Amino acid sequence: MFKGPADIKPETAMSELVPEPRPKPVVPMKPVGINSNLLGYIGIDTIIEQMRKKTMKTGFDFNIMVVGQSGLGKSTLVNTLFKSQVSRKSSGWNREEKIPKTVEIKAIGHVIEEGGVKMKLTVIDTPGFGDQINNENCWEPIEKYINEQYEKFLKEEVNIARKKRIPDTRVHCCIYFISPTGHSLRPLDLEFMKHLSKVVNIIPVIAKADTMTMEEKIEFKQRVRKELEVHGIEFYPQKEFDEDLEDKTENDKIRQESMPFAVVGSDKEYQVNGKRVLGRKTPWGVIEVENLNHCEFALLRDFVIRTHLQDLKEVTHNIHYETYRAKRLNDNGGLPPVTVEIEENHESNL
Repeated sequence: MFKGPADIKPETAMSELVPEPRPKPVVPMKPVGINSNLLGYIGIDTIIEQMRKKTMKTGFDFNIMVVGQSGLGKSTLVNTLFKSQVSRKSSGWNREEKIPKTVEIKAIGHVIEEGGVKMKLTVIDTPGFGDQINNENCWEPIEKYINEQYEKFLKEEVNIARKKRIPDTRVHCCIYFISPTGHSLRPLDLEFMKHLSKVVNIIPVIAKADTMTMEEKIEFKQRVRKELEVHGIEFYPQKEFDEDLEDKTENDKIRQESMPFAVVGSDKEYQVNGKRVLGRKTPWGVIEVENLNHCEFALLRDFVIRTHLQDLKEVTHNIHYETYRAKRLNDNGGLPPVTVEIEENHESNL
């Protein structure tokens, strides 16, 4: 039952100023086992294969955003992550040219296929921040963009004649680039992440990690983790969303050892020991992007794509979107008007 302003007591009005904790995902109860000695083959084990076939036909969406100050190689890293020129759609641009500077929030869509699996990948490239004279509230355009995607999905959801498959433009993952200063996080970084972590899954990375020694890298990673903890900034994977002991054990190791990933990005290939590798050439040799002795790019790629991609989508839908949806419906006293539309800028870029 919704309460009107007259129903709210003064003491409760004060308490509403304190943000409520985000709801934890509901963990289903373990089913009570019936007789496991079945009299014959039923075919329950084919469900996984059925799901696989359906996914192979329809494909799936994944939307990744890159955020950070100018000159940290955001576009280059995303290209490296997906081994293609996904951060730029122009067919006239090639590997040898310098990537043009991002001046506005731009969503660029691609369909990537590997092993018969299709993924509709959208890269949301954001302009570098922090180099303006006035950086006050510079996170607002990005936060607004993320919320607009939730609003777009919500309006599709409440339509009477809604689509069978609602286009998903919600940001599933935000890679936040930290400058490799070796000292501490800038106040702007802390403020930025504090705001964004409430609406999206943030994965912090230390950019251009080849500018630091191994000792500096380890020390800086520890300092960043400590600062994020002190300021109450939650990055993905969030502790309260671990569903079981196995998840907790795996994610604790990532939170305590890997985060933030110290990475190097490059979409240029070089010949090393008779094979072609992605890397950065220096007077002292080639820094191999996928070599764990050189940087942690391979760990980031495995984390985002090979082990946690589906979970990133689920946390976006079940936690961040659900939080937005509940607040939006509560503020509106019911369903949002279905006649109002948001500009389809995103669709026009796909």
